[in-house]
Amino acid sequence: WWLVVVDPQGNHSFILVHCIVFVVGPSRGIVHPYSGAGNPPKYGDFEAQRHWMEITLNLPIKDWYRNNTVNDLRYWGLDYPPLTAYQSYVHGLFLRYFSPDTVALFASRGHESYLGKLLMRWTVLSSDALVFFPAVLYFVLVYYAGQNPSRRRSDIAWHIAIILLNPCLILIDHGHFQYNCTSLGLTMGAISSVLSDKDLVACVLYSLALNHKQMSAYFAPAFFSHLLGKCLRRRYPLLEVLKLGIVVLGTFIVVWWPYVHSTEDFLGVRH
Repeated sequence: WWLVVVDPQGNHSFILVHCIVFVVGPSRGIVHPYSGAGNPPKYGDFEAQRHWMEITLNLPIKDWYRNNTVNDLRYWGLDYPPLTAYQSYVHGLFLRYFSPDTVALFASRGHESYLGKLLMRWTVLSSDALVFFPAVLYFVLVYYAGQNPSRRRSDIAWHIAIILLNPCLILIDHGHFQYNCTSLGLTMGAISSVLSDKDLVACVLYSLALNHKQMSAYFAPAFFSHLLGKCLRRRYPLLEVLKLGIVVLGTFIVVWWPYVHSTEDFLGVRH
């Protein structure tokens, strides 16, 4: 319905801002039922995300990706890079504070209480609001920078609304308890940084996106070729490439720091 709302004074951007506030948020909270609900023995993606919170909360960090008697990798073993594991740990702290049974080691398998499901929905909504929403705003503002101000305001509002109401992201993230909004938000922030000529910031953000979900590698050829091309057009191309490489390597080392001290641990996470 928000597409046909018209302000009598022609102030479309004002109407759209209100639509963003009152439609984008609720649209993410009404997806029901979720994937895997009441479907033992593995209960779908909801149980996968909840189980990762259980594991990261109750096991030492070096055991998060290691198969043992406490962490059976055949039962929803962590299969994303470390930044996802860190996010699971933070969300797990949130769940444990309000509902300890939801993330209790072993005892919480298949846990589907109303409070647990509500808290899980809030973890996805908060990730959207803290990462993806600001990234969308940053991208649209950068994209329209320098254009005619009289048109820009309405266009910005329309495009923010269209991106945030993308049904694919809503159905997958909020219908399956995924956190693609985090890796996509980091990628969009990296794109915006490139458009703003903040290449080092772009390298950090895109490296974080890669370390959150390996699917972000789909964008690697675009980032690599574009940034390399920018470096080659500058006075000292090798120095520019070296700076970007150091930033990328440094970001990866920081994220992988708990696992770089042992070849076994490193290869375990990579596997």
